[in-house]
Amino acid sequence: MKDSNINNTRDYLPRGRLFVVSNRLPVSLKNDNGKWSIYSSTGGLVTAITSVLKRQEGIWIGWPGTLNKVDLERLLEGSTIKAGYTLEPVWLDKDEVSRYYFGFSNEVIWPLFHDIQSSCNFDPSYWEMYCAVNGKFAKKISCNIENNDYIWIHDYHLMMAAHELRRLGTGNRIGFFLHIPFPSPDMYMKLPWRMEILRALLEYDLVGFQTLRDRNNFIHCVDIMIKGHAADIRRNIAVIKTQNHKTMAGSFPISIDFRQFASQAATRAVDEKARRLRSASSNRQIILGLDRLDYSKGIPERLRGFGDALKRFPELIEKVTMVQVVVPSREDVSAYTHLRTEIERIAGKLNGEFTEPGWVPIHYMYRSLDRVELLAYYRAADIALITPLKDGMNLVSKEYCAAKVDKDGVLILSEFAGAASQLHRDCLLVNPYDIKGIGDQIYRAFAMSKDERRMRMRRLRNLIARRDIFWWVEEFLSAAHREYR
Repeated sequence: MKDSNINNTRDYLPRGRLFVVSNRLPVSLKNDNGKWSIYSSTGGLVTAITSVLKRQEGIWIGWPGTLNKVDLERLLEGSTIKAGYTLEPVWLDKDEVSRYYFGFSNEVIWPLFHDIQSSCNFDPSYWEMYCAVNGKFAKKISCNIENNDYIWIHDYHLMMAAHELRRLGTGNRIGFFLHIPFPSPDMYMKLPWRMEILRALLEYDLVGFQTLRDRNNFIHCVDIMIKGHAADIRRNIAVIKTQNHKTMAGSFPISIDFRQFASQAATRAVDEKARRLRSASSNRQIILGLDRLDYSKGIPERLRGFGDALKRFPELIEKVTMVQVVVPSREDVSAYTHLRTEIERIAGKLNGEFTEPGWVPIHYMYRSLDRVELLAYYRAADIALITPLKDGMNLVSKEYCAAKVDKDGVLILSEFAGAASQLHRDCLLVNPYDIKGIGDQIYRAFAMSKDERRMRMRRLRNLIARRDIFWWVEEFLSAAHREYR
């Protein structure tokens, strides 16, 4: 889908403005010796939503990511003019960031919704602050809203926002999109504040999820916990009617700016870097793992699966090289420090066991990659090994396919990634807990014929190109303004 399809947004958006609300504003701030600079974020989501915001005279509300309030008012005003839409900051203090963001959002909701209850910290003070900060966002919205404006709220940090807005008397239509998975009832029931959050989600007019499984999990939770409702699930957009409200719930798999990734991957700088990477592993297939440091990404399981493949398939010795890139994240949290130590221990153990003169099986990097490096690794990799224990979507899998402009590569993907619901026919699916299963699929990808590789990758690329980030924006916003009876 082309960007021009977004030009028709006025056909399905109301006459008012579009309010986008997220935990963070789409800008990055940098303090260099006391001098602040501001940079626009460049992700596909920002690009797609920006194209609508500009046409709707829209407003993006979020936290600027810093506690230094006074120094940044002028910078945000300048960035608003440059962006073509308004940036409205919600200022948070240190305690709010600690308990609302690092606390409730990342020590309660993130692990629980990724089925990792053992990492949850159900501190009651986190919940109190979560509600207070959601109220703070709601007040910022209500101070700027007009009757015909549409409010689109994003992700697990702000699930209570519609409830707070309704308490303030806001009657506008409000949509919500959850970027992470929604858990099954058995897992969701463990949340002490399960009823408050579920009722708050039912105060939205449209709730969007990544997959049909997530949508169904939500509806099953409503069926179990909410009395006196009726749910019509005959269509992708289900309708849940309670005594005082009607909520639509649908699946909207998020994606990437396919054309941008593909065009950047075809540039000379990326091509030259990819050639150097391939020449460094001459006559060997490169297996790429690329993740942010997080316990939901299944990195230790992946490395063990690679080790299993080397043990059981001697044909792989000196014929494959695994490149594992781990992007630093939350380095001040002990659980993440322990995870990094475990990853490095496993990689070191496997290298110690299998290294031969002139060949090291695992090249491990703990750092961020710039865009040229990232695209070059995608292009150089014969196989992408992506094994999250659970993931809302996993855009790395889609980025890898978009960057394969030569249409030659194999995607191995966890069946617990949201992307698997779209890509399952042409990727190789694995259960990330099945170490031998990972080893089997690595060998299958290694031995796959070139014709089959190209056929699979061509179909993957075509699917992602058709359902790109612009398609996603249009699907959600058009659904937000259709009536399902």
